[in-house]
Amino acid sequence: MRFKFMPSLSTAQLLMQHAVSNGVFPGGVLLASQHGDILIHRAFGQADLTIGTPVSTRTVFDLASLTKPLATSLAVMMLMDRGLLSLDHTLGDVMPSSRGTGKAGISVKHLLYHNSGLPDYRPYFKELADEDPSRRRSLILTRVLNEPLLYPIGEKVLYSDLGFMLLRGIIERVGGNRLDDMVQKEVFLPLGLKHLFFVDLAKPQPADGFAATETCPWRQTLIRGVVHDENAYVVGGVDGHAGLFGTAADVHGLLVEIHDTYSGGPSHGIFQAVLLKKFLDYGKGTERALGFDRPTENGSASGCRFSKNSVGHLGYTGTSFWMDLDRSIIIILLTNRVHPGRDNEKIRKFRPVLHDALMETLH
Repeated sequence: MRFKFMPSLSTAQLLMQHAVSNGVFPGGVLLASQHGDILIHRAFGQADLTIGTPVSTRTVFDLASLTKPLATSLAVMMLMDRGLLSLDHTLGDVMPSSRGTGKAGISVKHLLYHNSGLPDYRPYFKELADEDPSRRRSLILTRVLNEPLLYPIGEKVLYSDLGFMLLRGIIERVGGNRLDDMVQKEVFLPLGLKHLFFVDLAKPQPADGFAATETCPWRQTLIRGVVHDENAYVVGGVDGHAGLFGTAADVHGLLVEIHDTYSGGPSHGIFQAVLLKKFLDYGKGTERALGFDRPTENGSASGCRFSKNSVGHLGYTGTSFWMDLDRSIIIILLTNRVHPGRDNEKIRKFRPVLHDALMETLH
């Protein structure tokens, strides 16, 4: 990493300190860079309030829905690069069990754009918890395929976890490997990102170094070192909508590779530039990119100073990234805002204020 100190970034540090003091989140890590130079990489607050563990820049956070762009979407891209999958492939082409459900015509593109017509969320974990653990990964896909569509396919954008569950099924059926194994082998390890990974519940690991999330009413314990999302948890910790963990530094390393490939700069050659640009461009009739968010006209979590040519995403646990592709600016905020309970939503107002303060300094 290259570091470049900017005294004017003290405003962002004060905002982070204020957020911790006022209960926006117990702790977090803020990382901002421009043209690859790290301008701020600081830790604030507590990783675990129950034992008083401070956050460090090496703290591993549950990235929640950042899984969608930083793992699932990239896996789809890798399969497309190999010629094994296309955006126009449908569920009917790839998953025979979808035929006769009214969903066979849903394409990979529909799932990535969130306009498949599927609902946003369903608590499948409540019924799957009683099933044989070895069957849950397939059973949850069956549940999604049996879910009534809320809208005709392609008619309306509705952000959906269910669509990315189906993408996981497509990736694993077409690619022949589990999602976590594929992205670890083909993306994270070649980039040297050892602190970006899924936590497989069948292979437990020490919780040291992880930020705590919720004291979960369903599991009746404090969650730390295993996925917070209950649907991902019940299928073993790895799914297309959630399950990825990481440090701010390694999220940044992946985003730099994406940015440099997009802009034609030096890269490791993990992604094919033409294909990556197709993913990051605006979708027809939508404010989204393929698997990534774009700033909205009003009320965007990115604030109002990112250029229109920016991509990002939010995670339920209190994580986010935004990347301005024109100005080469990356801002990563990883927090444990759901610790000790998920009802704290103060981060909604905090994110755009922080982003605007940083962008005013950087731009």
